[in-house]
Amino acid sequence: MNTTPKSGKQLVKKVIKATEPGKVKVIFSPPFTHLMQTQSLLKGKKGFFSAAQNMHQEDSGAYTGEISVSMLQAIGVKYVIIGHSERRLYSKETNAILLAKTKKALENNRKVIFCCGESLGTREKGTHFQFVLRQLSSTIFKLSPDEFKNIVIAYEPIWAIGTGRTASPEQAQDMHFAIRAAVKKKMGVKLAEQISILYGGSVKPANALEIFKQPDVDGGLVGGASLNANDFSAIINAAKKTEQGR
Repeated sequence: MNTTPKSGKQLVKKVIKATEPGKVKVIFSPPFTHLMQTQSLLKGKKGFFSAAQNMHQEDSGAYTGEISVSMLQAIGVKYVIIGHSERRLYSKETNAILLAKTKKALENNRKVIFCCGESLGTREKGTHFQFVLRQLSSTIFKLSPDEFKNIVIAYEPIWAIGTGRTASPEQAQDMHFAIRAAVKKKMGVKLAEQISILYGGSVKPANALEIFKQPDVDGGLVGGASLNANDFSAIINAAKKTEQGR
């Protein structure tokens, strides 16, 4: 919940001007009020896409304040973020709701950036691997392989978001490796190799390259740093240097 349409427009324009994505996909996920103008700015720009920050699981109806998948589809938004830690916490979105949203998005040919991650308490108890894999088992691991191929997983260590604490590249790699191993077991080797797993714990220009160098980290779900065009462009360039680009 940042920027106005005017400042958001300037931000997107600056990032486009400063960046040549190459093999890397750059996805802007602005507030709903900015999505149509963002789509317009990205028209004809190779490697750039837009994503909604959320969507409702029903097609239409008396759900004041909500956005349906058909609304996103109508303006050409290709991706939607589902299960972000803030939606889980503040809007009490359960795994059942998140699975319903995911299925609705996939049925309508949208790609889903599905978030998972643990709190500081869970990390300190040493049960973070089990916790994250349970989140996935209760949601996207219930999909068919054909559905699953349109999923991007974003790992959010909640304890490293806006707290001043940062997960080390090794900690990020350990969780990403565990997630990919679970995908391999559930969905097969091919999908495990193809799926993108993003890291979403305070990615900044200073740490992006080391994080993206990890073999199972395919990119970032960027928070605060995306509000500064120079910082966001630097993170994109760090991703290009690793030549992951999944």
